[in-house]
Amino acid sequence: MTGRIGPGLVGEVMIAIRGGSEAFYAHPVDPREEIPVGTIVVVVEYHPPRTVYVAHALGS
Repeated sequence: MTGRIGPGLVGEVMIAIRGGSEAFYAHPVDPREEIPVGTIVVVVEYHPPRTVYVAHALGS
């Protein structure tokens, strides 16, 4: 996470794609959850062109 996400907030994640990294707007899968900067997440849903829904990765 490069930008904190939570209720009413849109965060940002960097995702490795095509040999580089690209920024995506991020929302929590659980709309009540807060995810701080630096947390490793897993992308659960992708909505083109640049929006993802994320959850905490196991072990993070």
